[in-house]
Amino acid sequence: MTASARILIIDDEAPIRRFLRVALEAGGHHVTEAATGRAGIEAVALTSPEVVILDLGLPDMDGRAVLRDLRGWSQVPVLILSVRADEAEKVALLDAGAQDYVTKPFGVRELLARLRGLLRDRTAGDPQGAILRIADLEIDAAARTVTKAGEPLKLTRKEFDLLWVLTSNAGRLVTQGMALEHVWGKAHTEDSQYLRVFVRQLRAKIGDDAGNPRYIFTEPGVGYRFAES
Repeated sequence: MTASARILIIDDEAPIRRFLRVALEAGGHHVTEAATGRAGIEAVALTSPEVVILDLGLPDMDGRAVLRDLRGWSQVPVLILSVRADEAEKVALLDAGAQDYVTKPFGVRELLARLRGLLRDRTAGDPQGAILRIADLEIDAAARTVTKAGEPLKLTRKEFDLLWVLTSNAGRLVTQGMALEHVWGKAHTEDSQYLRVFVRQLRAKIGDDAGNPRYIFTEPGVGYRFAES
């Protein structure tokens, strides 16, 4: 990671907390720990972390209840860390306000990459004047233009909007619901077929291969993640 951040770990397993603390402090971050849900909620209020790593299987309350409580008064990014790998539960947690989900056991490189995505300043909410450069792609939000290796690409309005929501969240998971709401509006958050068609079209235009992707990675049944670089 490129900058120091305050990170709160809410997990009842001491070995996991120690492992995460060593990895995060090696990157220059300030780490706070909580072993229960209630202690974690209190720590968010007292320490104002920039990211929360939240386990679901806590001794006093389920992690889903912790997330629900936090979302009542805080928008701190939350990364779920859990042994639960059920697809429907992942979607439910992301829709409930979690920013990302990592399944135990996990690789530290993957976890750090996910955290980089959460910590990176983004302009997705107000793209005016923003220019994103990822690998050989350059996306100009104000001009609504895209070039690849300096060559202009011809995208439709919807294709550009989809590319923007993916690239402005590069390295982060964008759920199907998030993408559909951003591009087509709240009335279409269940129309996943729209999304699949446009992702296929977008891949064709930017030169991406679904079988061996360079840019757009699929999280089956959940959403998409754009490469960081």
